[in-house]
Amino acid sequence: MKFLQFPLCVVFIGVSPLYAAGSHDPDWPCVQRRVDTPSTAVMWPYQGENQGATEEPAPITAELAQLLALRRISLDEAEKAIDEAANGTPPLGRDDYNAIFADVFERLNQRRSLLMSGITRYARNQARMADEIDAMRNEIASLNAAETPDFDRIDQIEADLDWRERVFRDRALSLTYACETPVLLEKRLYAIAQMLAARIGD
Repeated sequence: MKFLQFPLCVVFIGVSPLYAAGSHDPDWPCVQRRVDTPSTAVMWPYQGENQGATEEPAPITAELAQLLALRRISLDEAEKAIDEAANGTPPLGRDDYNAIFADVFERLNQRRSLLMSGITRYARNQARMADEIDAMRNEIASLNAAETPDFDRIDQIEADLDWRERVFRDRALSLTYACETPVLLEKRLYAIAQMLAARIGD
């Protein structure tokens, strides 16, 4: 009779809220520190310059921002789209670039927030599954320690335990990948901000 055992904490290394160093949110499962909203001041050096401006941004700004926020658009394609807009008629001004950055930031940050909420829910389900697996192990241990063990029941629980552990490991791997996505979105936002800021300096 096999009694599968593997430390659940090993599966959680790199993803568990209980083991994530520097995390102040007990429900946050990622090694990557939770940042609910990236700092615009770090990304964009022209904060507040268009406050009070009465000039309407060029119509191209919303269209360009929507394009830049798409993850399927590579950064090379994003830079090409920015160049085409910058050299269009009329040319983009500083207020236009401010509007584009603000729009892209809003779109990507909203996407990050939804993703992070989903990661938290996913991690809570993982914690629940871990508790269930531990309970099954304890039940098997109790049955094995009985004066007359119920081997049929033990075999039944072990088969269920084997399946649950495999599902748990697969889900933990998926969670590891998911934890990288908010950081990738933040990096994309920073790269786009650098492209836009460079056009203002031209």
